[in-house]
Amino acid sequence: MPGRFQRILKHLWFDESHARRAIPPAMAQRLRQRVAASEQHHSGQIRICVEASLPLHALWRDASISHLTHARAVALFGELRVWDTEANNGVLIYLLLAEHAIELVADRGLNRHVPAAEWQAVTQRMGGAFREGRFEDGLTQALEEVSALLVQYFPLAPGQARHNELPDAPVVR
Repeated sequence: MPGRFQRILKHLWFDESHARRAIPPAMAQRLRQRVAASEQHHSGQIRICVEASLPLHALWRDASISHLTHARAVALFGELRVWDTEANNGVLIYLLLAEHAIELVADRGLNRHVPAAEWQAVTQRMGGAFREGRFEDGLTQALEEVSALLVQYFPLAPGQARHNELPDAPVVR
């Protein structure tokens, strides 16, 4: 019980202002531009979400923080409608500041091609930048690696029109 109580206190302490300091408006704008530029080369959709902390209701569950983080990322994958792309090739890049946790959630169209070990390797590479507080570098690196996978498996055909199905701006909360 003391561990769960400490976790709840930590998450109550982290609020949206922490996320806004980590991802200020100018950085959010640069990330939005990078997502938009990336999506000119493939038919996938990429969303970035940075949360300061987990909602209180999630913290009551008796589960490891990695399980809670993954469950939250999957929930946001649905809430942000990343699952709802025509080719089932959306990807959510999720960062939870309170736990320094990272999750990548890809839709079934892309997961069909990319093994879990490759997603885990991308996450581990991002982690180094995040641990050093270099959030923009880590998110940019993740975006580039996810983009490369989408270009490999879902490239735009020459002359194919690009249809943007989801907003490009990161969600910061």
